Amino acid sequence: MPKRSSKRPADLNRLAASLVDDATDEAPEPVESEKDPAAVALGRRGGLKGGKARAERMTAEARSEAAKRAAQARWRTR
Repeated sequence: MPKRSSKRPADLNRLAASLVDDATDEAPEPVESEKDPAAVALGRRGGLKGGKARAERMTAEARSEAAKRAAQARWRTR
């Protein structure tokens, strides 16, 4: 089964425009990012070190418990 594309917009108007662009082979106009580059850089820096720093602060027992909870959540039937 092919993967579903997450590149389609959720907004119906934008989705319709992208479908028309795809059907007519027109290149879409580039969308400008509304995010502040400085804020993006700060968030990325914190995100890159977050898990590693948290693991260093946790005891071996706490890491084990967190891993067990994660495994249970991953394999839980819905």
